[in-house]
Amino acid sequence: MFDLSDVDFEQIFKRYDILVEAKESPEDIAAKILPKDPLLKKVAEDVVMMRYKDIEADTKAALTKFSPEELVDKGLLRGMEVVSELYGRGIYYLPQVMVAADAFDIGLKFAERTMKGQFLGKGKVVMHVAEGDPHDIGKNIAVVLFRSNGFGVVDMGRDVPVDDVVKTVTRTDADVLTGTALMTATMSAFPKISQKLIEKGIELPFICAGGAVNRSYIESFPMGIYAEKATQGLLIANKAICGWNWRRIRKDWDDIKNGRA
Repeated sequence: MFDLSDVDFEQIFKRYDILVEAKESPEDIAAKILPKDPLLKKVAEDVVMMRYKDIEADTKAALTKFSPEELVDKGLLRGMEVVSELYGRGIYYLPQVMVAADAFDIGLKFAERTMKGQFLGKGKVVMHVAEGDPHDIGKNIAVVLFRSNGFGVVDMGRDVPVDDVVKTVTRTDADVLTGTALMTATMSAFPKISQKLIEKGIELPFICAGGAVNRSYIESFPMGIYAEKATQGLLIANKAICGWNWRRIRKDWDDIKNGRA
């Protein structure tokens, strides 16, 4: 049975960036996402409950029945889906996400040892903080969430020159680009990146976030899609790897983030 009794939510401060009216309990949320098979469910719960000391043994047990790829896709990633949902609703916080990601990494590394090659993830995401901007906390949160949900991430760090972003997107053949700007003086880097990519014949969803930007500004240039929080970036990226281009994602963004598309 899924049990969150060890987590004392009353002792956790209210998230500064979100106020959630809980319509579902954590147990209800988890029940909709966790796998039904008991071996896979145990692995997923180890991730959600941050049981990093147990996950290697439980991963080994699950591999007696499932392939490494099935274990990753239906066990480890399902656990991180629950973690992402709890974070997005203000139930889990960054420390819980990071410890859960550590448990995920332990299980993934164990599974990879039995694979023919390394688990490459769902798709490639290039992530950066705008040129001139030193604030990378939001970007770092997003990196953890993307990696733990199966994406291959190229983390370029903070204060990244426009031309370096363009070169990296070109070199890696990325599926998605993300940028964060906390200073109004730096947000102008985003349309410059967009223009330079278009000149190279490259178009991809460009997820832009941070306190300096808003939806109106981000949608004023090609490819830009505004995300208020890191979990929304995952929604965009998942649509991108399913074949949605940036125009379709932008057009249907309200339906996507509200679970209607």
